Amino acid sequence: MSTKYDALKPYESDSDDEDYNVDFDESKLPPIEIPPGDHKLQSCYNLWYARKGSHRASEYGKSLHFIGRCATVEQWWSLYCHLLRPTELKPYRKLHLFKSGIKPMWEDPENIKGGKWILRLRKNKVNRAWENVCMAMLGEQFLVGPEICGIVLSTQYPEDLLSVWNRTATDVGSTNRIRDVLKRILNLPANFPIEYKPHSDSLKATKVLMSKSQNLPKED
Repeated sequence: MSTKYDALKPYESDSDDEDYNVDFDESKLPPIEIPPGDHKLQSCYNLWYARKGSHRASEYGKSLHFIGRCATVEQWWSLYCHLLRPTELKPYRKLHLFKSGIKPMWEDPENIKGGKWILRLRKNKVNRAWENVCMAMLGEQFLVGPEICGIVLSTQYPEDLLSVWNRTATDVGSTNRIRDVLKRILNLPANFPIEYKPHSDSLKATKVLMSKSQNLPKED
């Protein structure tokens, strides 16, 4: 990369017309440097951007664009300050903040046995919610050890979706703790609707959908 923020270019343009698909191999990146005096995070994180595409793993993986990474609080804020806010993105865009080594895909070995808590948020609430949940994850506020995999912000219409992914869908104690911390940091009322969905359910639903689409009669 010629400059520190070259990876932001596909994201900043947010265009439907340009193809920025690139092959990304995290293992080829040099070790991330920790500047003296920076406040080190317990984990390193990668930030990804995607436009709506196919649910097939091979095709969805190509839609993911690596934006940047961080290992300290200061590096996160430096990256965050160059990002568009969620309300500035077009519909059907996604931001993914995931621990290093975990791709934001159901099929990733670290995700496949897990699931996600899903919140539907009004447009005027999503900017602050995205920032607060990112900071909660970076600051280990969920107190579930390595269970947290990452966070996804999905712009839709008329509401946006914010989800927190964890490794083990069957770990009821950890999943409930994540739910409770989410409600606390976002100051949500007790009756606010929040849904937990195992990734295995999403995979099954996608396979059924793909099977049906393949069996549709072809147009003449």
